[in-house]
Amino acid sequence: MWKDRLSFQDVEGERGESLCNRICRLGDMGCALLRFAVPDMESAEIAGTLAARVAMPFSADIHFDYKIALRCMDFPIAKIRINPGNIGGRDRVEKVLSRAAAKGIPLRIGVNGGSLPGDLRGPVETGALDRAEALVTAAERELAIFRDFGFEDVLVSMKASSLAETIRANRLFAERSDVPLHIGVTEAGPLVAGVVRNAVALHTLLVEGIGGTIRVSLSDTMENEVIAGREILGAVGESTGRGGETRGVTIISCPRCGRNGFDTHGFTERWMERLYSLKKTAAIAVMGCAVNGPQEAKHADLGITGAGGKVLIFRKGKIIRTVTAGEADAAFKEELERL
Repeated sequence: MWKDRLSFQDVEGERGESLCNRICRLGDMGCALLRFAVPDMESAEIAGTLAARVAMPFSADIHFDYKIALRCMDFPIAKIRINPGNIGGRDRVEKVLSRAAAKGIPLRIGVNGGSLPGDLRGPVETGALDRAEALVTAAERELAIFRDFGFEDVLVSMKASSLAETIRANRLFAERSDVPLHIGVTEAGPLVAGVVRNAVALHTLLVEGIGGTIRVSLSDTMENEVIAGREILGAVGESTGRGGETRGVTIISCPRCGRNGFDTHGFTERWMERLYSLKKTAAIAVMGCAVNGPQEAKHADLGITGAGGKVLIFRKGKIIRTVTAGEADAAFKEELERL
């Protein structure tokens, strides 16, 4: 999800070019769809203008005012998300459905634990109704309107900040319906905590065959959300034997210790986005010393480590170059381009 509110100045001139380049890099890293919060008509105009300039499909995230959803569909917006807890009554939903049907735009029913419809929120707060059941009920009510209207190009998401509630809600919905699910944990937290909580919930659901698309929510950069999502999908594929290989690289890097002869942390940080944008499958090793160097990572397609004041670059366990620390990045770049 795009993290910042945009102005018209942000999409013009050099700032606009920089913004478009960042969106393209997110696509190179594996982001398949970018969601924008659209809180007002000006935001709709800005998102719509930007959508026409990039190949990345956009999803417009609409709350409270159905007219904003209608305006977004005047632009090349790929998907609209509405929240049954605050979008309004049946007549407003049907206006959105009518425009979406005419434009061939899919809709996502996005139910959040913190914005349930009023008649469900009260019982949840008093403990009379389980929040997971309330999430499913809210989604089913909205789906009933979609079915009455004959609109089938729809998917559902039910997210809560609680792992258990998110998992229960998606399991319960999957038992009752074959409508595709978009899964994730909302307000998952900062980088480390958020990655852990997303990984546990998404892995649990995906190995059960629940979920068609995912979103990783972090109080961190969009780039790290994409990386985390890719790693979770790769871990699911590896642990289940399904899904084949993940596009791009697998980074093997040691944690670093007192034996280190190479700054693995700094190197990995400098090269992270470039490596995750690599359009080929490869194992890349960033190791700190001779112990965890060419032998520990001898299966790597390309690796780098430090030993005796020098930096070693190796391929499949065989040292191919020995350089100084100052030459390491340039040498690594040359060898990466030869892969």
